Amino acid sequence: MFNRLFGKPKQETNALATLDKLNETLEMLEKKEKVLLKKAATEVEKAKDFSRAKNKRAAIQCLKRKRLYEQQIEQLGNFQLRIHDQMIMLEGAKATTETVDALRTGASAMKAMQKATNIDDVDKTMDEINEQTENMKQIQEALSTPIGAAADFDEDELEAELEELEGAELEEQLLQPATTAPAAPVQVPAGRQQARPVPQKRTAEEDELAALQAEMAL
Repeated sequence: MFNRLFGKPKQETNALATLDKLNETLEMLEKKEKVLLKKAATEVEKAKDFSRAKNKRAAIQCLKRKRLYEQQIEQLGNFQLRIHDQMIMLEGAKATTETVDALRTGASAMKAMQKATNIDDVDKTMDEINEQTENMKQIQEALSTPIGAAADFDEDELEAELEELEGAELEEQLLQPATTAPAAPVQVPAGRQQARPVPQKRTAEEDELAALQAEMAL
């Protein structure tokens, strides 16, 4: 168990150290490639100078060295591709390992939670909740049951008494005389029709206006 616990950090450290080493090697190869490119360019310039000086043999030697540099540059390029491929594979393996470890940790946590929460305990808890709920309903029903003198009252008699009171109140409303009398009709001269009904009570201004209209109609 302890080897498994302490093995994970060690493996992660080794993976990181390997990636660092590969990065260092890649940087070194890139630097060498730049140097070789400069040397190849220099040999080309020398070959041009020797060619102008009609020194054909020396110019050809420069081109040969340029070819050797180019071969080394191509070899370094292949090395860089191999290192890139190794780094990608190592980073992918590292991500896969971390994912598996995370899933394993989640599964262990879920298993521990399931152990802490047994299905039998859940059933027992639900039974207790249902029992307590039923007891509470019985207590509420017991509290709402009338006791003492109120328990002797007959519900049917109370409803009949209520209907009697409602009927008496309705009969009283029907027998009550009307508080307002209908408005008296207003005399309007022939040929003129009343525009609107005259209210029963009018103000002084309305009386004065009606008198004025009567005078104008004469």
